[in-house]
Amino acid sequence: MEAITWLPLMFLILCSVRGEFLPNIGAHLMNCMESDREALIDFKNGLHDPANRLSSWKGSNCCHWWGINCENTTGAVIAVDLRNPRPTYNYDDESLDRYGFWSLSGEIKPSLMKIKSLRRLDLSFNTFNDNLIPDFFGSFKNLQYLNLSHVGFSGAIPLNLGNLSCLQYLDVSCDDIWERSSLFVDNLKWLTGLISLKHLVMNEVNLLMVGSYWIRQLNKLPSLTELHLSSCRLSGSIPPPTFLNLTSIIILDLSVNQFLPKVLDCLVNVSSLVTLDMSNNWLDGRIPLDFSELPNLQFLYLGASGLSESCHQMLGGQWEKIQVLDFGGNDLHGKLPSSIGNMTFLSHLDLSDNSVDNGIPSSIGKLCNFISLDVSRNYINETLPKFLEGIEICLSRNPFPILQSFDLLDNYLVGNLPEWLGHIENLVELDLSFNYLNGQIPAFFGSFQNLSRGPLPSLQYLDLSDNYLVASFGSLQNLSRRPLLNLQFLDLSNNQLVGKLLEQLAQLENLVDLDLSNNSLYGPIPTSFGILQQNLTILGLGENELNGTLPESLGQLSDLEYFDVSFNKLTGIVTEAHFLKLKKLGHLDLSSNSFTLDVNSNWVLPFQVSFLGMGSCHLGPSFSTWLKSQKYVEHLDFSNASFSGSVPDCSNNFSGSVPIPSGSFYLLNLSKNKFSSNIPNKWNITGGTFVFLSIANNQINGEIPAWMGNIVPGLEVFDLSNNNLIGSNPSSIGNCSGLAPLDLSNNHLSGTIPTFLGQLSGLKSLHLNDNKFHGQLPSYFQNLSSLETLSLGNNRLNGSIPPWIGKGFESLRILSLRSNSFPGELPALLSNLSSIQILDLVENQLTGSIPASFGHFNAMLQAQIINRYLWYGAASIYQNAGYGKNTNGYIGSMEFGNYYESFVVNMKGQLLRYTKTLSLVTMIDLSGNNLSGDLPIEMTNLLGLVVLNLSRNRFTGHIPKSISKMKQLSSLDLSRNGFFGAIPQSLRSLSFLGYLNLSNNEFSGPIPNNDHMLTFNASSFARNVGLYGGPLTVKCPGDDENEKPDKGWMTPMDTANGDSFIDNWFYLSIGLGFAAGILVPCG
Repeated sequence: MEAITWLPLMFLILCSVRGEFLPNIGAHLMNCMESDREALIDFKNGLHDPANRLSSWKGSNCCHWWGINCENTTGAVIAVDLRNPRPTYNYDDESLDRYGFWSLSGEIKPSLMKIKSLRRLDLSFNTFNDNLIPDFFGSFKNLQYLNLSHVGFSGAIPLNLGNLSCLQYLDVSCDDIWERSSLFVDNLKWLTGLISLKHLVMNEVNLLMVGSYWIRQLNKLPSLTELHLSSCRLSGSIPPPTFLNLTSIIILDLSVNQFLPKVLDCLVNVSSLVTLDMSNNWLDGRIPLDFSELPNLQFLYLGASGLSESCHQMLGGQWEKIQVLDFGGNDLHGKLPSSIGNMTFLSHLDLSDNSVDNGIPSSIGKLCNFISLDVSRNYINETLPKFLEGIEICLSRNPFPILQSFDLLDNYLVGNLPEWLGHIENLVELDLSFNYLNGQIPAFFGSFQNLSRGPLPSLQYLDLSDNYLVASFGSLQNLSRRPLLNLQFLDLSNNQLVGKLLEQLAQLENLVDLDLSNNSLYGPIPTSFGILQQNLTILGLGENELNGTLPESLGQLSDLEYFDVSFNKLTGIVTEAHFLKLKKLGHLDLSSNSFTLDVNSNWVLPFQVSFLGMGSCHLGPSFSTWLKSQKYVEHLDFSNASFSGSVPDCSNNFSGSVPIPSGSFYLLNLSKNKFSSNIPNKWNITGGTFVFLSIANNQINGEIPAWMGNIVPGLEVFDLSNNNLIGSNPSSIGNCSGLAPLDLSNNHLSGTIPTFLGQLSGLKSLHLNDNKFHGQLPSYFQNLSSLETLSLGNNRLNGSIPPWIGKGFESLRILSLRSNSFPGELPALLSNLSSIQILDLVENQLTGSIPASFGHFNAMLQAQIINRYLWYGAASIYQNAGYGKNTNGYIGSMEFGNYYESFVVNMKGQLLRYTKTLSLVTMIDLSGNNLSGDLPIEMTNLLGLVVLNLSRNRFTGHIPKSISKMKQLSSLDLSRNGFFGAIPQSLRSLSFLGYLNLSNNEFSGPIPNNDHMLTFNASSFARNVGLYGGPLTVKCPGDDENEKPDKGWMTPMDTANGDSFIDNWFYLSIGLGFAAGILVPCG
């Protein structure tokens, strides 16, 4: 009790000694000086104070006023602290408005000079935009602390600040959110007068005119311990003898400048350094090895500085006291050394965006002080260590007892998730997305029953998306139990989850972001989602197998901003109740379901969306005017929505069948409807620019209007295929210099191939097939060196195939010239197409033999083992979408906003269209020509070839025995030629061959006899004189006169879906290990 009675007296003694550090404590002992009060009142009169922060500035004793401190004994004002109490901000309108509301602005009156005892002045984070720093600030002889940061001052820093000989702290940094401040210095001599200065911050002050002289002036500040010169336009290096004088420096920030590598050599002897930030400079190469031996260095930031060094060299030093190492955004390579476990004080390690490979050493288990590990976007390609070394030295006996963030996003991790992940008790963020992890999602993520405190109790952010993880969703039903009750972000999208969505998920009442898209979840969406999860802002359920109706309760999610249920099997009526309270919704995707919209014709949506996907919903044939209220739509998908009638004109008066809203469009998809009539002569679109436009698969007539290339010059995806368009293409399309795919196929366009195509140098996919173009291949095609697909089939083109096609098209993967009238020989230079996977020259007038060089197609020498969608997305769409969540810049469905390459292949005697598995198909189809000669033995080197069709030509000779090397062959058609001799026994080894047609040749002798060859029926070998055995029945001459002819070349028919035709033979033909690659396309 006696000790407690002494506390008030001790408190008063402390106040009398250092009263200036205890706000307003002197106000109870002494009234403020009248001259100071009058000076403050006059100063206030010059300010604009929207938040009324200075409302207490009245009455006689200014020591009671907000932001004012007085000296205890005299009542003199010693501190004016008017820092914005809301200094943090985002760049959205609401945040900026709030920041501005709390900011002081106006005139800084010189009456402040009358406050003679002022020691501290803080005006930071206010908005004195475009004002100069007042000259009279140099008159505060007693000033020790001056903070003028982030207030929008402009012009030169006044030289008379050098009169402040007592100043210990100076901050004039800019970083103005209004982007108006432009402080600069052309001479730093005034700094030499600040003989007491310890702390100097001049971030984003332009020192370009000072040059290398800045260091000479700073060397004259004997007490300087902390220096911040980030983003000051400094460059070059520092003369080594000069820098050694800064022997007292503890914190040095020279980040975001243009210093050269030698600057680091100047720092290795600054033994006082505790913190060094040289990130975002031009430090190409390595850092001096002596850096790891600096005795006091604890915090080192060298991110994005062009470093290129092995991890062993960079991390293999002593680093005795190091706590933070930031090497992100460089080119560190090689394996992480096991010696990293010796950095016992290390708390933060950032190696993101480098080239680190191999695995994570188990020695990291010794790092008991680890708080954050970021090795994202590297090449880590092993399993996570199953066991960790040294965890027994940590007091808790658990791995990483204080680790909060563990990020290995976008690597090549394989294998299962280790058990120790479930024992990191303080883990807040775990991101293992975009890897190749497989196996079951461990029990510690969900299977907890009644534990009051279980594994991962602090976890708030969990991202396991884009892996190959497997789980029955029922096994995760306890995610909502107490151990994961703090979870705010859960992303399990793009995995292999199966099962029903469970009601228990709705009990994660802190959940803000839930993305389960692109799995195999089925069943209805629980109604509880709209009742319990009131904090949800993102709900991604797209690309699953969900069925049933859309719960009306989802309309209660008042904070929801992103909602995607696209590409499911949902049905039913969608009414106004489904959107009742969704006032913040900005992204709505209901596409590729079977919804029917039933709303009042006068209904006004309660939200303003930028992204609206309603493809495959029943909206037509006409459309109500509810869309008129949407002023900010940028992405609109009304594909396959049952519309008919005339094409909408996109005008502000909403004419046409679809009332397209005005706004800044990026994407418009009206494909797969029944629009007829001509494309309108005018679209009144103002603001923004299209990057994606598709009106494909309709019944549009007339010509392509000339305005299209003028009003939408920013197009990146343009698809008008499968319509009834006539005439030639307007030259204005040549203005669309950013086009990647251009698809005008399946129309009635005519004339020669338009010259404007030569202007589209970035074009990657060109489809002009199935039209009426005539003439020769234009030489300006040589400008299209980025082409990956060139499809000109089914036209009236003629002239020899020019040899230049084999030059300069290194990326060309698909070349189709089928069903034209190209004469002459095959150019040998075609073999230079190093990326070609599909060569389709069917039904032309080609003569001569197959060049031996055709056995050198590089992309056919090995099997295509990774299935990648061949697609082209409008990059600008995702830059402006506002909901990017991963390395590809999208969240939820991939379908919307992408053009997917597809191609018709004669596979196994059928015409099949491939899209999802197109990248796995390798094909040479030369059928229906007048080619002759032998089948070159060199072609048997194409070990990755899947389809070979030489039917309906004049080939002769034997089938090479070495055909047995072509293990990937799934379809082989040599019918209707003049091949002779025995069918080679080596053909039996092609055990993955699913289709074989050798009919109508001159083969003789026995059919190779093994189980696989016996699976082919007689039609595969029919009409070969002297051939016997296998499925054939030997008959007398004339017995087969009445037989029906064999199928031979398939007559034109409706093309089937080749993706579904990929059978077990095809899976096996590319190797059992890659079957998953077919089923789960890689982005």
